[in-house]
Amino acid sequence: MSAEIASAVSHRAAQLEVALRRVIRGKDDIIQLAVVSLLAGGHLLIEGVPGVGKTTLGQALARALDCSFQRVQFTSDMLPSDVLGISIYSAIEQQFEFKRGPVFTHVLLADEINRTTPKTQSALLEAMNEGQITMDAHSYPLPQPFLVIATQNPVEHHGTYPLPESQLDRFLIRARMGYPDREAEREILRSEAGSAKLETMRPVLSAAEVMELQQAVKQVRVDESLIQYALTIAKRTRESEHLSLGVSPRGSQMLYRAAQAMAFLAGRNFCTPEDFKRLVLPVFAHRIVVNSAYGSTLRKSEQAEQLLREILESTPVPV
Repeated sequence: MSAEIASAVSHRAAQLEVALRRVIRGKDDIIQLAVVSLLAGGHLLIEGVPGVGKTTLGQALARALDCSFQRVQFTSDMLPSDVLGISIYSAIEQQFEFKRGPVFTHVLLADEINRTTPKTQSALLEAMNEGQITMDAHSYPLPQPFLVIATQNPVEHHGTYPLPESQLDRFLIRARMGYPDREAEREILRSEAGSAKLETMRPVLSAAEVMELQQAVKQVRVDESLIQYALTIAKRTRESEHLSLGVSPRGSQMLYRAAQAMAFLAGRNFCTPEDFKRLVLPVFAHRIVVNSAYGSTLRKSEQAEQLLREILESTPVPV
């Protein structure tokens, strides 16, 4: 893919980013990560306290795509069948008929996913990893593209179930939404309500266009020195005495794909070291587990980010 073609095709993805910024104020970095996750064919986990716009971002991204959309509000009494579907016996057909659940959609907004039990959380594992679900020994493919946007409150909040490592590893990116700065919050107060802007959003990309962009992202060139750079960072997480669990090979692969998407969104047909450095924390931080002996007053997620920053600072950047 030539530089001219990459720039022209990526313009459509940039339009998606612009459309999201009209609804979500003061969170340009989070919006960029959401678009990168979509372009890389991954799933997005948005974490933050209530009221900072997590659900609004998920809804806005879904509305900006001319695709099918389902929203599921996760609660403690939900069952896997509430997400995947259920087989019901038909007296007329004299056989079991599978009733599809909300997971059969292009964009699934899993709102407050950590408020449901691990059993229901794990129901999404196969769907997120393989793009299909298996029920009663039958496999059912999901619509493509398939994107899960999950939101969660910090795990320290009452009535939440921390996502297990295997579930977290299925998310390409975890984006942490904090409070907006003073100027952004002032703009929010003076502008129209976010819900009103959501209602007026028009689709920017179709399902076919999203898949076309995802294929174009795979053609972005990655120099061998950058691959070695990513592998070195991953290896150092596995060797760190402060971490009981380092980055898996899937995590390294996710960083590679995300860096390609970041370069593509910037209109380039090649990756730079900055593409990788920008994404190490969003891609790796939720995949590592901090050793309980590591002395710090920070939350576990903040400890993980601090350790990753130290690894980044001490790892030579390829020229």
